[in-house]
Order: sequence, then C-alpha cells, then structure tokens
Amino acid sequence: MDRPITTEVSTLGDLLFRAAAVAPERDALVLPGQRATYSAMRDGAVRVARSLTALGVRRGEHVGLLIPNCVEFAEAILGVALLGCVAVPLNARHKATELGYIIRNADLVAILTSRHPDDPVDFPAVLASGLEGEPAPHLEHIVLVRGSGGQGIMDVAAFQALADHIEPSVIETRRRQVRVRDAALIIYTSGTTANPKGCVLSHEAVTRGPVERARHRLKAPDHDVVWGAGPLFHIGTFAPFVGTLGVAGTFLTDGYFEPGRALKLMYDEKVTLTWPWFPAIMQGLIGHPSFDPAKLASMRHLCIIAPPAQVDLVQTLLPSCEVIQGCGMTETAGVFALSDPDEDRVSRSTTNGKASPGIEIRIVDPETGIDLPDGTLGEIWVRGYNVMEGYWAAPEKTAEALTSDGWLKTGDLYTRLSGGSLVFGGRYKDMLKVGGENVAAVEIEAFLATHPAVKTVEVVGRFDIRLDEVPVAFVEIHPGHDIDEEGLIAHCRGRIASYKVPRAIIFLAASDWPMSATKVDKRALRDRLKEPAS
Repeated sequence: MDRPITTEVSTLGDLLFRAAAVAPERDALVLPGQRATYSAMRDGAVRVARSLTALGVRRGEHVGLLIPNCVEFAEAILGVALLGCVAVPLNARHKATELGYIIRNADLVAILTSRHPDDPVDFPAVLASGLEGEPAPHLEHIVLVRGSGGQGIMDVAAFQALADHIEPSVIETRRRQVRVRDAALIIYTSGTTANPKGCVLSHEAVTRGPVERARHRLKAPDHDVVWGAGPLFHIGTFAPFVGTLGVAGTFLTDGYFEPGRALKLMYDEKVTLTWPWFPAIMQGLIGHPSFDPAKLASMRHLCIIAPPAQVDLVQTLLPSCEVIQGCGMTETAGVFALSDPDEDRVSRSTTNGKASPGIEIRIVDPETGIDLPDGTLGEIWVRGYNVMEGYWAAPEKTAEALTSDGWLKTGDLYTRLSGGSLVFGGRYKDMLKVGGENVAAVEIEAFLATHPAVKTVEVVGRFDIRLDEVPVAFVEIHPGHDIDEEGLIAHCRGRIASYKVPRAIIFLAASDWPMSATKVDKRALRDRLKEPAS
C-alpha cells in the first residue's frame, strides 16, 4: 500500500512562522525592484500586528487592505492574521462608491493603505471620496503602510512607532489563540447582484488546499519558485501565495502585469510553477517577443483555465512542463478541481480537472436540485473544508447559496464525464434564451475562439422583440489579422445551430475591455447594448 497523504491544517500566521524557522534567509516574496526574506517578512508582519494592537484593534475585528501587490501587502495581511483578526482585501479596481459600500458592509475598524509613486491611483483620495456623505460607524483608523502624505491619515513612521508600545510576546500569545476554523478573510466578489458579496473564509479553507497541493502535487525538486499573475487581493493569486508559504518557497509577482517584465522575472528567478490562470494573461506571455521556452527549462507545472486551442498550444510550446487545468471560485477559497497527473494531453486541453481530495461535487438540475447522470450539463454543487462560511451580513444570500447540509450552489454549469473529469459549461445565469432555446454563452465563445484571428471573445445576450434575446459577440483580434463582422458570422453559419450564430460582432481593442479584478465584466458589456436588435 502506498504511503497515505496526511493533512496538516494550519493558520496563516503559523505558516509564516514555520517557513521563517525553516528558511529564514530565503526570499519569500520577489517583485521587480523589491524582495523580502522570510525572516524579514515575519518581522514586518509582527510589527504590523503590534501597531494594530496599540491602536486598540481586537481579536475578530475586521481590517481592510487597499494596497497593490508589494511586500507591504504581504506583511499587512499576515499581520492581521497573527492577531486573529479578519483581513478584508479591497479590490484596487473598485471605484469610490463600491469601496464605500464594502467599508460599511464589512464593519471595518481600520484600513491599511498606500500612497506610493507606483500605485495605479491615489488610494487615500479614493477612500475619502467613498466615505463622503454616509459615515462608516465602525471605522476608526486609516493608516499608510507604504508611501507618505495624506490629510487625516496616519503616516508610515507614526504607525510603525506604535509597535514599540507592545511587546512581541503579546503577539505570540494572540497567534497561538487563533483557531483553524476562525474566519481569516472576507473577500468581496462581484456577480449578478447590484452590490459585491463578502465571502467569509476560514484559515482552514484558505490554507489547507493550497498547502496540500504545494507539498504533494506541485512540489519542485529543490524549492518552489512560484509566479502569480494577478493581484493578491484576489483568491486566484492569494491561494498560490499561501501554498508557497506552506513549503517555504519563493513567490514572484508584480504590481501590474506586463508580459515582458513578467517573463524577465521568471527567467531571472528560475520559476518552477506558474499560475497565469486566464487566457488573456497566457496569450500575453506566449505572444511577447521575449518569450523563449528554453529560458523556462526550470518550470515543471503551469496552471491555466483556457479554451482547448490555447491549452493545446501551450502544451506544444512547453512539452516538458505539466500543463494543468482547474476550476475554482472565491466561495471555494480558490481551486476545487485540478487535472490529475495521469491525464493525457487531450484531457488536459478539453476538461477542467477532477475534484480535489477531500472535496465532494454533485451535478444537479439547477431548477430541482436533483442529481443528473454523468455526461449531462447541470449546476455544480461543492462541499468540503474549502467552502465559505457564508456571505457576510447577508443571511438571505447565504441561505440561497448554501444548503443546510453544507453544499454550495455555485451557479456554474459543468458536465462530469464518466471518469470524473469536469467540463465547464458557463454560468447558469449566463445562459441565453433564444426563441425558447437555452444557449450557453461559453459554447458560442469556444466556437468563435477556433477562428485563427480571434484572440479574445465574450458573448452576451441582447434583447430581441421576436426571440426574447439574441447572441452578440465582443471580439478582440490578433495583431496582423484582418477579419470583419460578416467574415466571423460566416465562420459560424452552417457549423453551429442557427440560433447560436451571433447577430452582431463588436470589435474591441485590448484596452477597451471592461474588467473586474481578473475577468471581463459582462454586465458592462450588456450595458453597451441598450437598443433592441432589429
């Protein structure tokens, strides 16, 4: 019998302390122009925790973070965790009104933020705008953890000086009081509702899966050097960062994504595992003039969620690297399924992995909740240690999403094949109703993506008097290609059902896409289609 894999569940703070004890002088976090060792990051996190304690922040209270990717973000979020407080990472793309809603809804007592030349916007100014008019009754402190300036905001030096009033032993006591099922994070996720919803995630949910994968599934021969493309306030990048902490590896990222900078960082640091996740990021990397597979010889694993054609191309370009598809969401603390090591090339290109150990899935009729046979498209339900505790301050939404016996109704459509592999079928609410026929937007998107000119495509429904709604495609084409609307529509005619053929193609440049943290904002695309189709 093979030696069984055993699970060690940890808090975020314990992961940091363990890594700092194992490899104190190893780089924990590296960005272009900035890096921190494990001992330095531990000391920085303890300093944040001491300063917050001096401000009167107590165990269980909520602390917001509006900071781009940087060493200070890592120290801040881990410092909050050391206290047994709940970190609320704020989306740097959110506008003032969205931030104001979250600050009030999340009952934040303090916000740690930044004013730095590298910041994409003036965060303190955005916060001030978001707090105008309606007070945030629990908010007592707004503090800079990097940069300087800002009226009514505590600067970095003053905040750090507060730590001198609290002995390190106080933080050690607080760290050892934190339970693995205590809430660690509230991450707000946008959806079809008017306001974002705050997913409450425990320490176990945030750490167990990433660390287990890092230790047993994705481990490098020497030590892990992991690159994450996205913002650390997003679970898609924070989860692999946590996994890297769990094996005392080195995590690579940047304050923004630029393919050339990202590739140079990976080449210089000899990356072993990459998490580009989304098609646009992967396309940016492989399409950049400096992309050279020979310089990525150290890379053993690459995790991606992308159409079959792109995954197949990546497997061709990187034949010695294991290309892994997966699926996940904020409500499941990231990944709940990944490709198995023994899956063949075709399966890796066309399916989205199998349920991770310890996680259960069901495919059900979204209207009745009745289980469907393999090979049938239905809503995927997920149950396990990784599922959120609920939506913060939203019992009605929590009751809609979680069953009494712990199943999360994801709202995502999947087909489970006989061998257990999952195939994504779009969002249940991203289904178009064309003349009475149900059409998954992702099905049309996948077909349009087979055209060599198409780089990115998103399909939404437009109101139609006769058919209720019809599909319209927003498309970005590859540089150097020339295709018009009629050409792409002709590509579809006769090859997919007539009711699935887009009634219009709207071409966008790369800078025109309305984005949330990591995805195209389809609500914004629908807003562009105000007039009924003829």
